[in-house]
Amino acid sequence: MVQVSLKDIEATTQAALVAHGADAFAAAEVARAVAAAESVGNRICGLYYVESYCQQLKSGRVKGDVVPVVSTPRSAVVNVDALFGFAQPAFAYGLPVALDAARQAGIATLAVGHAHTCTSLGYFTEQIARAGLIGLGFTNASPIVAAPGGKSRVIGTNPISFAVPDGRGGVAMLFDQSTTTVALGKITMAQAAGEAIPEGWALDEAGNPTTDPEAALKGSLVSVGGYKGWGFGLMAELLAAGMTGGVLSKDVKPLKAPEGAPHDLGQYYILIDPSASHAFAARLKELSAAAAQDPGARMPGQGKKPADPVEVKDAVWAQIKGFAG
Repeated sequence: MVQVSLKDIEATTQAALVAHGADAFAAAEVARAVAAAESVGNRICGLYYVESYCQQLKSGRVKGDVVPVVSTPRSAVVNVDALFGFAQPAFAYGLPVALDAARQAGIATLAVGHAHTCTSLGYFTEQIARAGLIGLGFTNASPIVAAPGGKSRVIGTNPISFAVPDGRGGVAMLFDQSTTTVALGKITMAQAAGEAIPEGWALDEAGNPTTDPEAALKGSLVSVGGYKGWGFGLMAELLAAGMTGGVLSKDVKPLKAPEGAPHDLGQYYILIDPSASHAFAARLKELSAAAAQDPGARMPGQGKKPADPVEVKDAVWAQIKGFAG
């Protein structure tokens, strides 16, 4: 393992993306997200993705030189067409407009369509919360989840995220979770490491429980809480695809495949101004105190301190530096 600063992770990732065809702004926004993921130990959404970013820039599966188009068809409705580019720069273009709309109307939506995978959805809702608003986010992904009792893949892991401001420029609560028992990346990482997975994570092609990551990747993942998680996954699917113009999960090819059609995914955000309610700050304070009254208990997202530098596997860091030239 090697110790690498977040500054070096961000700069080297940006250089790698530029070297493979991304423009400076898109590369900088993606690199910032990669470094943020690594800082909190979210390896699945960090450097783990850079190889596929570079490959897909070369093949044209993701466009690195497009300028997202922002439109406001209604006063509190903000749409961004990512033009088959990265989600991070598309969100950066739309966020200031959506924040302004939410502050004026009390609530607004931000729909990012025709985008590459956003990886960590909480990375985006956290930005909304740090700007002083409540953020809810939804996205979809390549198909890997069957309906409870079925075996045909219908939807993706379809994360949902919820972030709450603390009123001081920070975050009082943040959760970001897939609507499956586990994120797909944990299955692929177990496969790469030659490790078994816990029972309850996945089913094989015949719909039987499996601890073999190979069988899981040929089968389907299990919705968290059975029908409850399945319902949340469908909700995320309808908002992420239906409200953004992106495709349904069933039509998305594997996210890390070097070649193929663009992801064409959607990310849908709801921004709420808590100052619209005179009671919100008091209720948040009361709830936070109640949640933390027992030793070790806390609100989601609290107690997580970003690390800098972070540990990176030697082979991974050598690969990223190689991509950067």
